[in-house]
Amino acid sequence: MALPRAAIVHPPFSPCPALPACRLSTSTTGSGPSFAYFRTQHPGVGAARRAYPRIEAAARRGARTENPRVRNRRLQKKFNGTATKPRLSVFCSSRQLYAVLADDHNKKILFYGSTLQKSICSDPPCSTVEAARRVGEELVRACEELGISEISYDRNGFARGEKMMAFEVPVSQHGFLPR
Repeated sequence: MALPRAAIVHPPFSPCPALPACRLSTSTTGSGPSFAYFRTQHPGVGAARRAYPRIEAAARRGARTENPRVRNRRLQKKFNGTATKPRLSVFCSSRQLYAVLADDHNKKILFYGSTLQKSICSDPPCSTVEAARRVGEELVRACEELGISEISYDRNGFARGEKMMAFEVPVSQHGFLPR
């Protein structure tokens, strides 16, 4: 004969079979059986057993896995270049590096340099990492000629690889990049 559903009472989780002291304690008081767990130490575990479920908090979806380029598009709204503080936009492909110093208010390009330019990579011939360093040096010279004392730096979400680091060394030595 089967018991009616109301007579079957399930505890929140099964008791620990490791210790006899962790067994379920039942007491029959007025309204029926009540279940309680003893708070005892488990073997090898420092915390007492909980009679309530564990609550787990989760971060918003994609908080740390947000695409760097998507994040950069959002940040570009804050970094508009002016004549006194232009925006330095750097694009780094798998082989080359391109740098543009832009005045967004007047819609003018103040400086353009890349590792493909003959004046940068030909005398004497060099690797693209060395050419990226030379692009940084050319940028510093152009900023001194234009009288620019500060810039807003826009990496376009690219990681700081070898070429990017080589480009940033002369620019940061001049004091443009906060390091």
